[in-house]
Amino acid sequence: MTWFQLLLFILLINLIHGLGTWNLYVKANKKAIDAFIPVYNGIQLMDIINRPKWWVILLFIPVVNLIMFPVVWVETLRSFGKTSTADTLLGIFTLGLYVAYVNYTQDVKHRPDRSTKAPNEAGETISSVVFGVIIATIIHSYAIQPFTIPTSSLEKTLLVGDFLFVSKLNYGAKTPQTPIAFPMVHDTIPVIKTKSYLSKPQLPKFRFPGFQKPEYNDIVVFNWPTDTVYQFFDKSKRHVNKPLDKRSNYVKRLVGKPGDDFSIKNGVVYVNGKVLGLGDRAKIQYAYYVDIEPGTRLDGQKLFFEMDIDQNSVGQVSENRLIFQSLTDENAALISKMPGVKNIEKANNVGIEYTRDYKKAIFPHNQNWSADNLGPIHIPAKGEVVTLTTETLPLYKRIIEIYEGNDLKVEDGKIFINGHLTTQYEIQQDYYYMMGDNRHASEDSRYWGFVPEDHIVGTPVLIWMSWDGQKEKLFDKIRWERIFTTVHGSGQPRSYGFIVLIALVAWAGYSVVKWRKGKKEYYN
Repeated sequence: MTWFQLLLFILLINLIHGLGTWNLYVKANKKAIDAFIPVYNGIQLMDIINRPKWWVILLFIPVVNLIMFPVVWVETLRSFGKTSTADTLLGIFTLGLYVAYVNYTQDVKHRPDRSTKAPNEAGETISSVVFGVIIATIIHSYAIQPFTIPTSSLEKTLLVGDFLFVSKLNYGAKTPQTPIAFPMVHDTIPVIKTKSYLSKPQLPKFRFPGFQKPEYNDIVVFNWPTDTVYQFFDKSKRHVNKPLDKRSNYVKRLVGKPGDDFSIKNGVVYVNGKVLGLGDRAKIQYAYYVDIEPGTRLDGQKLFFEMDIDQNSVGQVSENRLIFQSLTDENAALISKMPGVKNIEKANNVGIEYTRDYKKAIFPHNQNWSADNLGPIHIPAKGEVVTLTTETLPLYKRIIEIYEGNDLKVEDGKIFINGHLTTQYEIQQDYYYMMGDNRHASEDSRYWGFVPEDHIVGTPVLIWMSWDGQKEKLFDKIRWERIFTTVHGSGQPRSYGFIVLIALVAWAGYSVVKWRKGKKEYYN
């Protein structure tokens, strides 16, 4: 849907609203024409139903308006004496058409001074829940979104089982493109495990201004550009064409910005010819082969507790050879000094592409590259004009065809974009290169290429909970030292859990006192 199509759709909705309510406007001492004027009709309607005028804003917020429309239908009916349970259900389940029925067939009178308080405590609770969901949906969509770390690709910095608050404000929040969706969930409704949205219609892309641009070493949450699976981790149903904003959420570290020349040499990242500094919190890990003397058993206490190595990341290659899938260079040096260790070496090329043909596995899928040695590759920036040949096209094919929506064809070695023969293309948005810190256990830009700017969701700012599913005892499962720690910054992460706990207890106590006071006033 284009902006012009969206405008026509809004005008059509206003026309339907006017045709279905004009008589009610007249009965409320308004002009019939007021029901047809966009925005103004909403302001007048709020006056008719005795609700605040700022409610009109909620009617234009995608997803939120799916909740607000039924509320307004019911409030309209009640403002004209239709207060029974049957009236309420008809208003909701006819998608507002019952309001039009009342408009044309019922001799109703406007009740300008009706009380907007619920008639009983149950109604008050429902009203509170509805508006709680509305506020939560706005926060979830435009400010802060909860996120769970599902994989070990950023191990040591972010752990499997970390629960994060992801800020959408830093880079600028995106408005939802999929307007018909279940609130506060991503692509799947919990429990019933079914799709949470309708793929059509799709709204135009729009991002609010942020207060920073994505920078090197930022940990970034983004929509997986090549997502074609029904649900994250469920690869049994493939080739699903998902809307951009409903593609699976990935979290990786930004290692390449628009306009950079990027390469990896023996596992080390180079940007514009220089080694990329990663700061003191990033703990880069690789797979290592460890050769041991026959009969040797490595000290598990030192490995799994002192070095904090995941037991599940250690495998047996042969009788006297082990493979550690996720070791920092520092830990590798310590292991090399352990009794019985003959040799330790970085296990290059044992990543995700290990069992694949390199040319097919590593982006752009036409070079003899590996996860540890690739490039140089240029990361496109908005406004750049790139030269297109059959050799360079694999770098830009997905950008031109998928991310920027052009018709691309190659015939007899000649490139046609939107039917025009060309050898150049102007890039329409910025692109980024993302990688996991766990270099041999991360599916990232090395495999599927650039991350478009419009796929970026936000950046994690806080770990509010951390859960170690491998521990047996409930109390031990909580990583207490990680609760309410910041994600970015330098030095050792500091937990603010105790301070937050005190604040929550104080807030809960205040809320209980306020609720009891309000309940007492309600019944008096």
